[in-house]
Amino acid sequence: MSSLVYRMQISLNVLEHLGINLYSNVPAVLSEVVANSWDADATRVRIQLDQEQDTIIIQDDGVGMTRRQVNARFLQVGYRRRDDQPGPTSKGRNPMGRKGIGKLSLFSIANEITVETIHNQEKSAFCMKLDAIRNQIQKGDRENYHPDALPSDGIDFEQGTRITLKGLKKRQTIRTVSALKTRLARRFSIIGSAHDFEVSVNDQVITPRDRCYYDKLQYIWSYGDFSSLKSHCTNLEYCESRPADINNSPMNNSPMIVRGWLGTVKESRQLKDESGENLNRIAIFVRGKTAQEDILADFSERGVYASYLIGELDVDSLDDDQKEDAATSSRQKIVEDDPRYLALKNFLLKELKHIQSQWREHRSKEGVKSAQEIPAVKQWLDNLPNDYAQKARKWLGKVHRVNVDDINERKHLTKHAILAFEFFKWNENIERLNEITDENLDTVIRMFQELEVLEAILYGQIVQQRLAVIRTLQKKVDKNAKERAIQEYIFNHLWLLDPSWERVEASAVMERRVSTLFTDMNTGLSAEEKKGRLDIQYRKTAGQHVIIELKRPQHPVSVYDLAKQIGKYRSGMQRILENMNTPHEPIEFVCLLGRPPTEEETQVDGKRIVKDTLKTLNARYVHYDELLDNAYAAYQDYTTKGKIVDRLGEVIQAIDDYDATETVHA
Repeated sequence: MSSLVYRMQISLNVLEHLGINLYSNVPAVLSEVVANSWDADATRVRIQLDQEQDTIIIQDDGVGMTRRQVNARFLQVGYRRRDDQPGPTSKGRNPMGRKGIGKLSLFSIANEITVETIHNQEKSAFCMKLDAIRNQIQKGDRENYHPDALPSDGIDFEQGTRITLKGLKKRQTIRTVSALKTRLARRFSIIGSAHDFEVSVNDQVITPRDRCYYDKLQYIWSYGDFSSLKSHCTNLEYCESRPADINNSPMNNSPMIVRGWLGTVKESRQLKDESGENLNRIAIFVRGKTAQEDILADFSERGVYASYLIGELDVDSLDDDQKEDAATSSRQKIVEDDPRYLALKNFLLKELKHIQSQWREHRSKEGVKSAQEIPAVKQWLDNLPNDYAQKARKWLGKVHRVNVDDINERKHLTKHAILAFEFFKWNENIERLNEITDENLDTVIRMFQELEVLEAILYGQIVQQRLAVIRTLQKKVDKNAKERAIQEYIFNHLWLLDPSWERVEASAVMERRVSTLFTDMNTGLSAEEKKGRLDIQYRKTAGQHVIIELKRPQHPVSVYDLAKQIGKYRSGMQRILENMNTPHEPIEFVCLLGRPPTEEETQVDGKRIVKDTLKTLNARYVHYDELLDNAYAAYQDYTTKGKIVDRLGEVIQAIDDYDATETVHA
């Protein structure tokens, strides 16, 4: 039998995996240093950013370390603090550190780390360099690295530790002081005077307010004492205290306690901060430090309310010295199949269901209140019979839970909600027609009169939208917009060419064949012909095939050239239709010109010649001014002669005219 003794070794290469690649950003790395300061019973931690010198200095007033402690604790990778120093500390703190690898993260942002520390007047100073560690590995000694000892006479403080990071890596950008304060404030729940733990960045003290979202909260559900943070919630409208115990927890009859809050903001866009960070999340803290930035992402089935949700929950039970560590190696997430984590998720699932129900109720009430800020809407509601008014308020409240923040979109939503309700109301009455007798026949007459008004209003809405499209095209033409923009706009609104073309039929096969036809024929055009062309498109609408050709506005065109080109397209289209067994389907050609064909301007009987020539091909031309005049004429008559002004029409118009800013400043 072999006498070989089995041996497991730890290589310095571990620094590459657990140090250099442990974290991806400066705030996450500095959080590990701040956590070490907390464990060292520091009351002050000062962080100094110096972009000119390319350094970051972190100094605390904690207990510091002796030289022996430096070797046994700080330089020992994987030092299990909880075995020797389980806590609480002399200040009654439960230590955050556990695995002994967080300090390695410093190498993920810096190439050189200097440590200066003093404990009971014993001073120690040393420097670690990433290049030196890598050289040591290349030389073959993969187990030992000896940092450079430094003179300790530069230590000018009485107690604590100072860490200086030099040679910051270029992929790591130093954020502004304000941004770094915000990120650090969001990573700890123990920063502040309430915990005798002050952290500052360039002498600016971090406070809970630096999390920059308390003033956005509208509704809050709190777990445990929330009084210390409630003063920061300047726009809070509702707060409910919730039970903080997790039932059926896997803690051997010791209850899992949740502290913190879940909340919703007024507008979902508030959950994107200035740096673009997504705040739509629920952060889990353990012993005052972020253990998982977002647990909300683990819940797939979520309603609209979830896009307004944010929260902070402290669950210290996830870190029990008597149980296995629930954190992953990166210390940024909880092990998903840990029984404590599963118990927390079950607890949260029930709480989210409760919050969803409460949020709907509160937002519905707020939606009705918001809608009634428009006087005409309030009057409309007041004039409804009681049973309808209740249904209308419920409907408006439900609609206003939709994730829409823009005031104009809100107005649009309110307008269509009212129209939809009117449809609902009349549909319900129509179902009762069988109950109407000769004695109350006048009820039907009044109902049909009202229904005619509603129909007119809906048509009026369509007309207003059409006129807006026409006005937009007018602006494009007046501003001499690029021809491509005008062309695309017309192709997307074919009713501009003919109001009867309300619907465009789609046929991928047909459009592909016609597109091939265009390509083949266009290759045969002369340079002059190509110069005069803008584009050509095919559509099928109103049961017929339509080919629309746009000519450049300033390009002179002869009707005979048009006829020649149209003739080619007609022959090609007929071949396609014959191959599809639909040879008798009509084909129409429309040419959009910037000016009339040259024959109209040069020949005495030019208009008749142009008309007759195109008529034989089922073709016609339109120029821009005529197109706009015809489009206006098709819809303007409604606004000038046929408009019916009634109660509901006035409500719709009042919503369009409503200016929320005037109400605010009044």
